[in-house]
Amino acid sequence: MDLLNKKSLVIYFSRADENYAVGQIDKGNTEVIAEYIQEITQAELFKVERKNPYPKDYQACVSEAEIELSHNDRPELSRYLDNIDNYEVIYIGMPVWCSYPPMPLYTQLEKLNWHGKIVMPFTTHEGSGLGNCISAIEKICIGAKIERGIAIKGTEVYYSKNIVEKWIKGE
Repeated sequence: MDLLNKKSLVIYFSRADENYAVGQIDKGNTEVIAEYIQEITQAELFKVERKNPYPKDYQACVSEAEIELSHNDRPELSRYLDNIDNYEVIYIGMPVWCSYPPMPLYTQLEKLNWHGKIVMPFTTHEGSGLGNCISAIEKICIGAKIERGIAIKGTEVYYSKNIVEKWIKGE
């Protein structure tokens, strides 16, 4: 499938600050991959951001994220994407948190009409791979064709542009 000539959008959640295995970072690992996708496909970017940011401290962030997951919360976002009508391909990016997408991503994705869209999921992680993210995306993106996802280790994002390009090209 030729994805390079289709109008595309990258919807992603990414967190900077203190991260597992990579320490303090100024740009989240998922954001790095989202920008590679933008360079390769000319896709537009939409960063999902929680209205009240997560704590900068890694352990405090994990604790808050675990509570959100256990309560099935939908945290308020700083802004929302109203629709994806003008796009054929939607890349959905996320870190793997407790084996699932971060809850702010659910808040955004559940508001959209996925019928007829091609969805390309990607994750950043430090050992979880895709976790349960694909099954979560399948439950949210009703009516979309979910393509093969890709998982990139956070410690390897800056060396992964060629892997991302091959994934997009179906190689």
